[in-house]
Amino acid sequence: MIRLLAAARRRLLAENGFTRYLAYAAGEIVLVVVGILIALQINTWNDARKDRQKELAYLANIRADLVTNIAEMDRYLEVRTGRIMAARRILDHFNGKPITDVSAFNADGISIYSWQRFYLVENSYQELVGSGNLALLSNHAIKNQLLDIQALYHKMKGEEDHYRFDTETTLYAPLHQTMDTEAMVADFEYRVSGGKSGRKGAVDAATFAPFLRNQTLKNGFVMTIIGYDTMNAQMRELRQRCETLVEAIDAETRRG
Repeated sequence: MIRLLAAARRRLLAENGFTRYLAYAAGEIVLVVVGILIALQINTWNDARKDRQKELAYLANIRADLVTNIAEMDRYLEVRTGRIMAARRILDHFNGKPITDVSAFNADGISIYSWQRFYLVENSYQELVGSGNLALLSNHAIKNQLLDIQALYHKMKGEEDHYRFDTETTLYAPLHQTMDTEAMVADFEYRVSGGKSGRKGAVDAATFAPFLRNQTLKNGFVMTIIGYDTMNAQMRELRQRCETLVEAIDAETRRG
């Protein structure tokens, strides 16, 4: 091909067709430029396709994390709602209701003392940010929703820190000063193991008489209700945002 073009140039010059040669040269330049532009366009298209594949992979991983988080939040909401109910039952006894099932009363308290923090599964988000690939998310609504989830999660952690402080000052400290926690644990262990371990009758109604006279402990169970109500409200909002983001990701991935 190159030899043919060179021969054509020589023939045009030999025939003194300078004007035609200029036209031919210009056409050759245009062809070269068009070829370069086409090559650049192909490279751009290939890069865009690769970026899209990476984006879809990230979205799939983020979606998997969101589904895991939704299931875990359902579990936390159920547990924390149960502990609100336990705190209300305990407060009934602070307010004069006799304890008829000491083991159940003890179990309600221990369920509240052994609270757990919630941790968001965010491996895919952290990888996306840490690798500098956040800009790969072409759907700005998805990107903003993802950032909003992170902001709400950090707000939830602040509320957990506040509840932890309340628990340490109004439940743990007075409990350790007032009660024989070894006996409480032995009774609870006997209850949950079906009598296979622990100690039957480790506590009785008289055991909890000083407990029910402690105003700080009573305030602690009041704060438990307030704290869990607040954390549950935040978690329900976070759960809803996660579901909305899953729907948005599903719509985006259907685009291919």
